[in-house]
Amino acid sequence: MAEETKQSQEKKLAVVLVRGLVGVKHTVKNTINLLNLSRVNQCVIIDATPINLGMLKKAKDYITWGEVDDKTFQELVEKRGQEFKGVTQDLNGKYTYKKFFEFNSKKYKKVFRLNPPRKGFGRKGIKKPFNMGGSLGNRDKKMVDLIKRML
Repeated sequence: MAEETKQSQEKKLAVVLVRGLVGVKHTVKNTINLLNLSRVNQCVIIDATPINLGMLKKAKDYITWGEVDDKTFQELVEKRGQEFKGVTQDLNGKYTYKKFFEFNSKKYKKVFRLNPPRKGFGRKGIKKPFNMGGSLGNRDKKMVDLIKRML
């Protein structure tokens, strides 16, 4: 049982916001904001912890997620990673600190801005789950294909 928790902590999940947030319940919108997703086609990489998996299940009608291997993660950082420059100042004059991660001794923002996927999300659109031919929910290993089509 301890080995399963180590393996689940090592797994990285890519989460992509598929649908917009207009008219969404506040609880779901707050969960999506905690995942650092604010716009459609944004992607974040998170660990597969039980807390994060619960957040994904709560927002399953608006996001898609799946496992990402190291090669795809490295390609994502190289092509779409934005370097973290430090403290930023917003319109009101307040300073905000954005979250970042380190990769090859450089700091990058956690959010990746992606293009819409070539040939679309799925044949039944963005309102059906993935297992019914749509684009929402858990994709498991097929998330790598979606990310490559969005790069």
